[in-house]
Amino acid sequence: MSHATPDIAPTEPLRRIPTGVRGFEHISLGGLDQGRTTLVVGTSGSGKTLFATEVLYRTIVEQGRNAVFVTFEERPGDVVRNVHRLGWDLPALLRDGRLVILDASMDRAFVEEAGDYDLSGIVSQVGHAVAELGAELVVIDSLGALFYQFQNPAILRREIARLCDNLREMRVTSLLTAERLEEYGPISRFGFEEFVSDCCIVLRHQLVEEKVRRTIQIYKLRGDRHYKDEFPFTIEREGICILPLAAAELTQASSTDRISFGSPALDEMAGGGLFQDSVILVSGPTGSGKTLLGTTFASEACRRGERVLLLGYEESRPQLARNALSWGVDFEEWERQGLLRMVCQYPEAQGLEGHLYAIQREVDRFLPRRLVVDSVSALERAGNVRNFREFVIGLTSLVKRREMCSLLTSSSPRLSGGDSITDAHISTITDAILLLRYVERNGALDRGVMMIKMRGSQHDKRFHEFTIDGSGLHIGEPFPYVPNGLLGVPSAGGDGRE
Repeated sequence: MSHATPDIAPTEPLRRIPTGVRGFEHISLGGLDQGRTTLVVGTSGSGKTLFATEVLYRTIVEQGRNAVFVTFEERPGDVVRNVHRLGWDLPALLRDGRLVILDASMDRAFVEEAGDYDLSGIVSQVGHAVAELGAELVVIDSLGALFYQFQNPAILRREIARLCDNLREMRVTSLLTAERLEEYGPISRFGFEEFVSDCCIVLRHQLVEEKVRRTIQIYKLRGDRHYKDEFPFTIEREGICILPLAAAELTQASSTDRISFGSPALDEMAGGGLFQDSVILVSGPTGSGKTLLGTTFASEACRRGERVLLLGYEESRPQLARNALSWGVDFEEWERQGLLRMVCQYPEAQGLEGHLYAIQREVDRFLPRRLVVDSVSALERAGNVRNFREFVIGLTSLVKRREMCSLLTSSSPRLSGGDSITDAHISTITDAILLLRYVERNGALDRGVMMIKMRGSQHDKRFHEFTIDGSGLHIGEPFPYVPNGLLGVPSAGGDGRE
């Protein structure tokens, strides 16, 4: 028996087109597949229409590719108004002949399913608009409206498949949205929509421990590589911002330049100062001097004429300025000189994704050389354990890329120190750890400081006396006999001195 060889034309390698959506090119490894169909699914309010509209807007404005928008649900006027607050001027694109909006929103009001009814009419309109504009992108929002027109799933599947085939024949890149019923249930409503598309993107919008969390996942991308995890995203004034925390790679360079902490004694404990790209964790109980260490670290940079970004999540800006002034540091003067920027916000004001994006935005605008976060443990209240660790990974990745020396403070749960949930999650990520503890001697509490970690450098591992007065901090001699200082437990017998 002879077998006929099918006549298969040589295939061209897949090409990607950037979407302009912040973070999407990273998780998709390049953008959308050119000339293919992408399905965006999600429950109500997950951001499907916003994602599709942003891709459309940025494709036109940033990539110079004309586009067609087909709306089955909202009126064109509503589509324009919904994104006007983001600064996306769709009417200007319409006037310039860069965009056409086809209104199919009235169909469901009068169309009843009939044996010969199909989508030939709208496909013809799309084809005409594509040819007239030379459009390269088609957005259809949303397939859910077709559910009202086709009650028979077999007819619906046929028409959606034919719609996708026609879009491929037009050689346009297409983006279709569809609604799903559950966050982690079936991908699509009827279970076949994702099979007729080449790529499937899932948006999720869920309430986790009383906090709203949005995520995006590239569920399918035929014939090409991509990250398959869920990635958090936030909706900001500029549009969607995807935070590829789990995709952060350890590829940043490592600096060998040393900088001063602001205290010669601490520099000596660190083996000659801090590395420029170091992330320092300062952990200790309340009142042990964490904020003062952050103030010393920040003021040293200002004295050197370098910019510092100080993020406060436990105290207000006036409180931080007042505290610094009590130690002889004038934060307000540094602000007037443009060397310091203080940003204070309650951790509960937004989710961790929002906080991370806000930090990125402040860093991009202010371009600091140092960062102080006081305190990172307060931010743990804004999300669950996994989200918090992802937040810290994203933060450390950001500061490492910028070679921005950063100090993070963390509060221990007991006056004597002890285990900290925050420290357990981020201690392996940081480069240096300063441990602050109280030591009881003769019925009084003294402070002590120990550097228990300093990557890439020899360092002093002894437990030093630590005092605070009106001029700031002072590092004294090592305690001669505090065998349990690390644990915050007073030594058995004696006053701590030999």
